[in-house]
Amino acid sequence: MANAIEVKVPDIGDFKNIPVIEVLVKPGDTIKKEDSLVTLESDKSTMDVPSPAAGVVKDVRLKVGDKVSAGALVLTLEAGDAAPSQPAAAVAAPVPAAPQPAKSAAPQPTEAKPAPATAPAPAASPVAVDEGGFGKSHASPSVRRFARELGVDLSRVKGSGPKERVLKDDVQEFVKAELSRPAGAAAGGGLGFNLPPMQPVDFAKFGPVTSQPLSRIQKLSGGFLHRNWVSIPHVTQQDEADITELEAFRKSQARDAEKSGIKFTMLGFLMKASVVALKQFPQFNSSLSADGESLVLKNYFHIGVAVDTPNGLVVPVIRDVDKKGLLEIAKELGELSTRMRAGKIAPADLQGGCFSISSLGGIGGTFFTPIINAPEVAILGVGKAGMKPVWNGKEFAPRLMLPLSLSYDHRVIDGALGARFSTFLATVLTDIRRLAL
Repeated sequence: MANAIEVKVPDIGDFKNIPVIEVLVKPGDTIKKEDSLVTLESDKSTMDVPSPAAGVVKDVRLKVGDKVSAGALVLTLEAGDAAPSQPAAAVAAPVPAAPQPAKSAAPQPTEAKPAPATAPAPAASPVAVDEGGFGKSHASPSVRRFARELGVDLSRVKGSGPKERVLKDDVQEFVKAELSRPAGAAAGGGLGFNLPPMQPVDFAKFGPVTSQPLSRIQKLSGGFLHRNWVSIPHVTQQDEADITELEAFRKSQARDAEKSGIKFTMLGFLMKASVVALKQFPQFNSSLSADGESLVLKNYFHIGVAVDTPNGLVVPVIRDVDKKGLLEIAKELGELSTRMRAGKIAPADLQGGCFSISSLGGIGGTFFTPIINAPEVAILGVGKAGMKPVWNGKEFAPRLMLPLSLSYDHRVIDGALGARFSTFLATVLTDIRRLAL
């Protein structure tokens, strides 16, 4: 006969007010004895609270973020057998286990045993789990056990939980992604090329080193940039724009703008000029459909601007640039930059862009190859303007020339169209009266 059991946090020593970082069950779940129910994290370790009996979860009394001590009620369990007289102890650390090598053949998922997450290239030796990376991974004991059962190397899984903790869902999504790769895509470190994986190097053998962790922005953006670079056929068109008159006009207006607390930079002009060019060449204001069979042409003009923050480069989006004046854009850019550097930016501020501008003019340099910010199909890189002698038909005259580097997706835009866009954009910047057209 089924009986209700109140499952409580067991004796966890002197620890009190331990935060709950993961709830592993929900009402209605059927669980077995010793299945993990919730995960707690102290300053020193991560602990799972196991079930004292098999049964069905009736209600869960804890949620992520709750702080608990020994004796706190976790959930009510409807069990067929009576609960044991002594509560089970929390699992304070993952149980060491031998690495589970991946199968040499392609994985075949079955109901009895999940398939390995990765498969090496044909004729390659079995790939063992990186125990060093596995041990350093930020995951609970239950997630570690789950990963070992699937043969997943936790060091390759990106965590979505608090403090980038790897959750069970992350492991499952990793397995799905690996199984969905085309044949041979797993080789070469997951790049889709038949290349040997990069081997770890002990740099300390060659001299003194220090370790500096990547910022959160670098970790998040690095994967996206890598994906965009290897998956999009980049072509970079380089050109120069004569901005002599434009810069003179900007300086004449900057003093009045500064009185209102507005920094009147060249970036606003670049954004307005880009909108004019996007209207002239709508292919640049598009995105490939998910199936790659058609173009999604956009009838709005949201421009992304790369902002240099202490933690890395971030690209917030200025919306409806076509409907805003230069002073309004300059004011919005200033407010946005301040919020970015203070870390007070919402995810929505980084989404919905049509075209991006990466301006390094304030730092230096001339031409470079900006990486396209997918799903956009083009990005404009801007270098530092400099005076150059330019032939005007009669003589060489000093002109202020602005280096432009336009990267575009060659699947959508061919070389001729890219050259036309770049030339047109340079023409617009040369004669600012075109901004009014």
